[in-house]
Amino acid sequence: MPTLTQVCQFLDDLFKPLACHDHSNNGLQVEGRSDVRTIAFAVDACLLSFQQAAQANADLLVVHHGLSWGHGFQRLTDRNARRFRQLFASGLSLYACHLPLDAHPQYGNNAVLADMLNLQDRKPFFNYDGLDIGFYGNLPKPLTAEDLAVFLNEKLHTNTTIVKAPGAPENPVARLGIVSGGGAEAVDDCAKLGLDALLTGEIGHQDIHSAWENQVTVLASGHYATETTGVSALKKLLAEKFSVETVFLDIPTGF
Repeated sequence: MPTLTQVCQFLDDLFKPLACHDHSNNGLQVEGRSDVRTIAFAVDACLLSFQQAAQANADLLVVHHGLSWGHGFQRLTDRNARRFRQLFASGLSLYACHLPLDAHPQYGNNAVLADMLNLQDRKPFFNYDGLDIGFYGNLPKPLTAEDLAVFLNEKLHTNTTIVKAPGAPENPVARLGIVSGGGAEAVDDCAKLGLDALLTGEIGHQDIHSAWENQVTVLASGHYATETTGVSALKKLLAEKFSVETVFLDIPTGF
């Protein structure tokens, strides 16, 4: 049975969470029990994920979006108090990995999405806070945006929104950029690289004009759905590495 220190050290060595500038305070955010028999994985640190992790008898919860951001908490009241009461009552530890999990070339959100699409000749792109977090490359064969959306919907259990410039020609997608979550700002980088489309999680009102003007098709497959990939890959990795029980907590937000 591994200790919490051993599991966290492995994750720290893998992701180097303190090596990049990130608004998230990556790494171990809440310390619970010292021994780890069961590890839960979720996209978000929230009361629901804490409750479900406790119901699964988890000792450690690994998430993409943690609790501690920037300068951290000023007051532990209201919903923050409820969250921490649940964590402390169940002895649950919390480990968060934000941008490093987006960017990791093997276990990251975007790398796993690229593997899912069998993206060829992939290269990192879209520098965010000093770190290239996305990947771009060539699809094995060009696909229409609609066919690509059908594939993504099936694989990610989501509902992809397609954004195309009004009156744009119906060209297939051959060169694709991938930035999970709220990655619509990468449209400008996609245009500079001559990419046909961007796969991301969500797109805002102003980003739509950027996509139209750059003639870059955007496939928005859901912030949540596109960021289940990294923690799911970690679930498999840690189960094999430490021979512990693992569970994925599926708590979709609809976005």
